[in-house]
Amino acid sequence: MPIVSQKGKAMPESPIRKLVPFAEKAAKEGKRIYHLNIGQPDIKTPIEAMEAVKNHSLDVLAYSHSAGFESFRKKLAGYYAKHDITITSDDILVTTGGSEALIFTMGSITDPGDEIIVPEPFYANYYSFSTQSTVTVVPVISKLETGFALPAIEEFEKLITKKTKAILICNPGNPTGYLYSKHEIQQLAKLAIKYDLFLISDEVYREFVYDDIEHYSVLQEKELDEHAIVVDSVSKRYSMCGARIGCIVSKNKSVMETAMKFAQARLSPPTFAQIASEAALEAPESYYQETVSKYKNRRDTLVAGLREIPGVKVAEPMGAFYCIAELPIDNADHFAQWLLDKFELNKETVMLAPASGFYSSPNEGLNQVRIAYVLNRRDLKKAIEILRVALEKYNS
Repeated sequence: MPIVSQKGKAMPESPIRKLVPFAEKAAKEGKRIYHLNIGQPDIKTPIEAMEAVKNHSLDVLAYSHSAGFESFRKKLAGYYAKHDITITSDDILVTTGGSEALIFTMGSITDPGDEIIVPEPFYANYYSFSTQSTVTVVPVISKLETGFALPAIEEFEKLITKKTKAILICNPGNPTGYLYSKHEIQQLAKLAIKYDLFLISDEVYREFVYDDIEHYSVLQEKELDEHAIVVDSVSKRYSMCGARIGCIVSKNKSVMETAMKFAQARLSPPTFAQIASEAALEAPESYYQETVSKYKNRRDTLVAGLREIPGVKVAEPMGAFYCIAELPIDNADHFAQWLLDKFELNKETVMLAPASGFYSSPNEGLNQVRIAYVLNRRDLKKAIEILRVALEKYNS
């Protein structure tokens, strides 16, 4: 019988989605599930995006340019200019989601066996994308006790070898919500220049920053022009996860020319989704302000509620809409499954993402979960109460 590839066998399961069968079973049993496991925003997509698709005048749904609509890329350059990032439309390549942007980036800068250093816990799909690209993820561990701040630069430096090609960060972070400071970005910039590495920054949550702290992009470091690569997406910013539109942004011409080859091989990003995404850039500033305000209130509600549960530790996120919580349990995978399969409180339960799937180091994060605060405050409060009761019963 033909067999699948070793690469296929090595592909990790999604820690976010692997519990779906248990959730489906719970739903069939009549349980209401509060989904804290996945970053699917409930914020409405900008009306400008929806109207643009609804009122299109296309007669043929044709390919676009492989780099994406020029008009869209020019508007994106204008968007970045508002954030003190000076680029041109030629520095942007539109991709099918931030996922494809990461895959194209890894394909453009690495060869099989090369290494990328990533602070962990990290977005689980980084491990999947690196497996696809036959790249080795080298983790440097950040700790809940420090709020998942950037590990000491010396810790990065210890891991650099002849195979190291890049450092990859998520800013603000998924799954931690940590926001790297300007000083931390500048430390990484000096390291990238010293060892001639790429510095890849996943900045899809750029708009979601709280407490009057400003986001600082790697693209704002002028000395990094040949080193910096930004991965971006409309999924979270405009609540358009289903659009699957992202982009690569870099001033490194060689990187962009190479990524373009990958873009040409997949022909073009989706046309209707680009129409929607370009229109979303016309959303008023109030859209961002209202969205950020909602997420900040949800963050405050979640963190305060979690800290009232005995034995729970949580690092307060400064951005994105996730946090890592440490629970008074031994195995979060077992607990998360138990919540769906064995537990209910008045026919309700919660779904969590075990955090071990956001680490590549063995035995890390075993008693941690990632929580996405994408529910309204009423539902968040209910979910926290269910979690409190569940922990009492689980540990009794």
